[in-house]
Amino acid sequence: MKVLAIETSCDETAAAVVCDAAKPDKRIISNIVNSQAKLHSRYGGVVPENAARMHVETIGDVVNEALKVAKVTLDDIDVVAVTAGPGLIGGLLVGTVTAKTIALAKCKPIVAVNHLEGHLLTARLCYTTDFPYLLLLASGGHFMFVEVFAVGHYKVLGETLDDAAGEAFDKVARMLGLSYPGGPEIERCAKDGDPMRFHYTMPLLRSPGCDASFSGIKTATKIHIASMPNITDLDKSDVAASFQNIVTSFAVRQLSKAWDMAESLPTRIVLAGGVAANTVLRERVTHFATHMNLETYFPPVSLCSDNAAMIGWCAIERLNAGFGYSKSDFKTLPRWSLS
Repeated sequence: MKVLAIETSCDETAAAVVCDAAKPDKRIISNIVNSQAKLHSRYGGVVPENAARMHVETIGDVVNEALKVAKVTLDDIDVVAVTAGPGLIGGLLVGTVTAKTIALAKCKPIVAVNHLEGHLLTARLCYTTDFPYLLLLASGGHFMFVEVFAVGHYKVLGETLDDAAGEAFDKVARMLGLSYPGGPEIERCAKDGDPMRFHYTMPLLRSPGCDASFSGIKTATKIHIASMPNITDLDKSDVAASFQNIVTSFAVRQLSKAWDMAESLPTRIVLAGGVAANTVLRERVTHFATHMNLETYFPPVSLCSDNAAMIGWCAIERLNAGFGYSKSDFKTLPRWSLS
C-alpha cells in the first residue's frame, strides 16, 4: 500500500509517500517539508493569514517533489491521506482541498487524519513499538500526556491549562531577541548558561493530576529579563538555561505523575512533537525511564516537528485497524479532540 500524505496544519507545507513495509526503515519513501520559519521569524510567531498564503503558493511544488523523490506518479498511489485538523483553518483548507482534488481526479480513496493522532503513532512508524505506551506530546500548539492503548483507543491523562511548551519557548525567545522558532534557539543559547541562576516556582505544585501550566514560567522569565536593563549575552544564556531547566524539570515531574495515573502500567515512554527534539528533555526523560526500568522511544528530530510521513503512517494504521476510508465530504476541523 502506497499513501500520498499532505500536512498543512500550521507553518510547514509537507507531503510524503509512505508504505506499509514490515521494516520501519523501508516505510518512508519520500518526506518533503517546506518550512515557513523565515517568513514568520520577523513576527516571532506564526501569522495564520501569511501561513495560508504560503501554503497556497507551495503546495503544488511540495506534492510534486514528494512524488518525484519517491519515483512514483499519482496513478501509483493507492490512498490519499491528509491532515483534517486540528490546526489553523486557512492552512488546513489548503491541504484538504488539494487532497480531495487529487483523490477525485484520480479516483483514489481518502483518509482524513487527526494531526494529534499522527504524532501519537510516529513511534510506530520509526520503530516496532508495541502497545500500550505513555506518550508526552510537546509541540508549539499542544502539551499533553496520553495513554495509548491501541490505534483509535487513547486516554488523555493531562494537558496544558494555558500555553503549550513550544509556544512558551517561542515567546521567551522573542523576549530575548532570538529568532523563530524559539525551541532550537533557546537550546543553543542555553548551552553556555547557568541553569540555576534564576529561581522559578514549580507550577501546580499542590495540584492533583498531571495537567501543565507554562504561563507562570513565562511571566517569571519576563520579570527576570526586566530586572536587567543592560542585559548581556551571558545574561541571556543564563535566562535561556534557567528557563529550559524549569520547563524540562516540570515536564518530567508531570510525566512521572501521568505514569502513576495510567491504567495499563505502561512499560514504554514515547516523546513526540517539536519540543521532543530538545536534548535536555530527552536526557531527563531517559533518566526517569531508566530509574523506573521503562523503555523509551524518541522519533528522529526530522519527524518530531510537523511532517506528512506521520500523517500517511497514521492513515495506514487506521486502515489496518479496520477504520476504513473517509467520506469525500469530510469536514475540516480547526479543533479536533482525540476522544
